[in-house]
Amino acid sequence: MVEILTETQDSLRQAIEHIPQGVAVFDRDLRLVTCNARYGELLAVPQELLRSGIPLYDMALFVARRGDLGAGDAISLAAQRVQTLTQSHTTVSQRLGAKGQVLEFHSARLPDGGLVISFADVTARVDAETELASINQSLEGRVEERTAALIRVNSELEVARAKADAANRDKTRFFAAASHDLLQPLNAARLYTSTLVERAGGTGLDELAHSIEASLTAVEEIMAALLDISRIDAGAVKPAATPFQVRDLLKKVDVEFAPLALKKEIDLRLVDTSLAVVGDRALTARVIQNLVSNAIKYTRPGGRVLVGARLRGTRVRFDVIDTGIGFNKDQHALIFAEFSRLEHGARMAQGLGLGLSIVKRLVTALGLTMELESKEARGSRFSLYLPYHRSLKVMPEEGPAREPTSNLNGLRILCVDNERAILDAMEGLLGGWGCDVRSARSLKDIDKDGLLLGWLPDLVLMDYHLDQTSGLDAIEWLRHNVGGHLPAALVTADRSPAVRALAEDRGITVVTKPVKPAALRATISQLAGQRGRKRVEA
Repeated sequence: MVEILTETQDSLRQAIEHIPQGVAVFDRDLRLVTCNARYGELLAVPQELLRSGIPLYDMALFVARRGDLGAGDAISLAAQRVQTLTQSHTTVSQRLGAKGQVLEFHSARLPDGGLVISFADVTARVDAETELASINQSLEGRVEERTAALIRVNSELEVARAKADAANRDKTRFFAAASHDLLQPLNAARLYTSTLVERAGGTGLDELAHSIEASLTAVEEIMAALLDISRIDAGAVKPAATPFQVRDLLKKVDVEFAPLALKKEIDLRLVDTSLAVVGDRALTARVIQNLVSNAIKYTRPGGRVLVGARLRGTRVRFDVIDTGIGFNKDQHALIFAEFSRLEHGARMAQGLGLGLSIVKRLVTALGLTMELESKEARGSRFSLYLPYHRSLKVMPEEGPAREPTSNLNGLRILCVDNERAILDAMEGLLGGWGCDVRSARSLKDIDKDGLLLGWLPDLVLMDYHLDQTSGLDAIEWLRHNVGGHLPAALVTADRSPAVRALAEDRGITVVTKPVKPAALRATISQLAGQRGRKRVEA
């Protein structure tokens, strides 16, 4: 597992090296933890000042003595610069660099007291702004010159916009590829750690195992949030509206969050409904999942989270209501800003404050309306309005059924993934639950190793990106050879709506990597229940 964590850290460092801005991370004592090469290049400081452990003040003192911070006492200027970068939760500032270029600095305090600084050379932008201001001051009486200048500026802006769009597309492709490569070892690490947590109960390693699990969860949340923001801002999110049952969203919420709510001793209540709506099923589900996750995160043990929908005229209002910490009206706009967290929320739970920022972006992309009501220390209500669809209305069920998750002993599970480390970790976790597990890296290996000879799986957990074929096609092959009603779940790091839609069309559950053990266990229980019902019907 240490090797997997090391590989993940190396992958993250390599990803940071591809960022065009200079990036550096400092610990709570404002000593350098790491930085990319671009940071040292733009700052133009000696390599000895880029070593781990160097104080931020030493860097500031060096550039002050060089004259970058202007005239005056270098010691005072350095102290003032450090104060500027650290005085607020987030800061934005500009100053001249060693070569006379304009550098724009963004700094943000981390939950553990550390500091992240990123900066870029914005000389071209500042020069363009200055030039444009000069042109504006001399426009009167020079109509022809003004027209020519505007045409030229518009042309430059069009070129810049085209470059920005291309850069956004490149960034999206990079994050998509990087996320898959990084999530694969992270998924294995999460599975190994979950097995360690279960086996370390009552031992001296118990606390350490939970700490590792919490750290991996934080990394997963940050990566997922950055990927979502990148895709939305680049325009890669293309909503496709179709009619669907609200009950489908409630079932997804139940599977993903019921185990977490139970663990936190929170009463999660899902109000069943026969209502149907029109919208993008996958993106709407992402909004609701973020809202429910936020509600559970900021509700104390013994509290309640209610999820349901009701008809309001020609629209359906989907509510997520909690008895959590809440906030006052003056803070409504603040909670939707990136890297913004309220002080009492930051003390209660870890995070970077990206969840509601993603919700706001998705709601805007979907063209929907969202309401917010909250009272500090009493709770909040987030309401999403969706167009009502009459023709899909059906008789209500008894509610989102929760399958028993306690006994999986003897359940035969086939795991297919092209990463051996993930299979080993999955075997360890499922074996600890009493399951009879067999694994393979491809359909070819299943046939070569004779895994299905005298042994038929009750369900299959399948990766999507296999070497020879897609996981969806592999499931179809297994169903053809094992039985058409073989329950299956697609376990994938690919979070695109297209893959989820393809899976749902074939009646295949989707579990995203890194896998949450509690949600995986609930999914397996539901799939096992499907298998049992099919046998009874047969």
